[in-house]
Amino acid sequence: MHAPPTASRRARELGLTVGDLPTGPHNALTDVPGIRVGHTTLSRPPRVHSGVTAIVPAGVGPGSPLPAGVFAGNGYGKLLGTTQIAELGTIETPVLLTSTLSAFRVADALVGWMLERPEGAGARSLNPVVGECNDGLLSDIRSRPVREEHVRAALDSASDGPVAGGSVGAGTGTVALGFKAGIGTSSRRVRLAGEEATLGVLVQANFGGTLRVLGRTVTPSDVGLPTPEPIPDDGSCMVVAATDAPLDARQLTRLARRAVYALGRVGAAYAHGSGDYGLAFGTRRPGTPAGPAVVPDDSLDALFVAVLDAVEEAVLDSLLTATATTGPRGDTRHPLPAEALLAVLG
Repeated sequence: MHAPPTASRRARELGLTVGDLPTGPHNALTDVPGIRVGHTTLSRPPRVHSGVTAIVPAGVGPGSPLPAGVFAGNGYGKLLGTTQIAELGTIETPVLLTSTLSAFRVADALVGWMLERPEGAGARSLNPVVGECNDGLLSDIRSRPVREEHVRAALDSASDGPVAGGSVGAGTGTVALGFKAGIGTSSRRVRLAGEEATLGVLVQANFGGTLRVLGRTVTPSDVGLPTPEPIPDDGSCMVVAATDAPLDARQLTRLARRAVYALGRVGAAYAHGSGDYGLAFGTRRPGTPAGPAVVPDDSLDALFVAVLDAVEEAVLDSLLTATATTGPRGDTRHPLPAEALLAVLG
């Protein structure tokens, strides 16, 4: 199912803004025209807190690929489909996010869904794109709870409206920076080479380090929460960025790098055991006979600023909109409490 937007307050609703660029109407990945997002959330406390999130670009398929780039800041993870993206500079399926040990079932389900659609008609090869984070602290990861029907529900329910954040979909069981985390999203509007463009991001936050909010360090104890012992420095973060700016695969790879760099702003440790990936794709196909011209490289700075700011805000939102969760072994993680955070920031 596509969970309704969380009632928790996002950073902007608390008066916390990142950068000066305006957002789109939903401040979400879906502000990029043609992008839909859906979640299936699996919550069977205390054993299972998991799910799947689907990012669905309009019309994508093996006969209608979209330009894309990928960057592994630290490659301790499983981003299925990476080598073909790096080789050909395209994606030909939606992008799905889930739990580590469920990634392979999710990929198989995505292939089945695609082959049934007009975009997959006649396909004899298909490159499913599936990313993951390890939610094993708060969920029975070995049970591999995400099944085909859950994948199809996320894909079929995807919409272009507001995107639910926090403990939903692929973020149901994730933790980051000592807090309960989950899904976060944000967008920015920019001018590139004299034209308007939108950049949107979605993060599945599950990484270690010490949180920084607008440059200030904030630990669980600073906001009145118990300090997990020890706070793990490993984990992962999947960052997916999309734009309607006409970029080629090389430029989208540059954008994907900066999506990973942005995690440093919020205190990411980039530890040995962390899979920190950026995937960026475009919804327009430059360089084709009917397509627009590629944006010049020297006009990309505004888009680079946009992705840095949007990822920082999306991670912060993932912490603020999550819900307290206790896992099967009694481990509990709490979201970042809004009022206590504002008190710390003064």
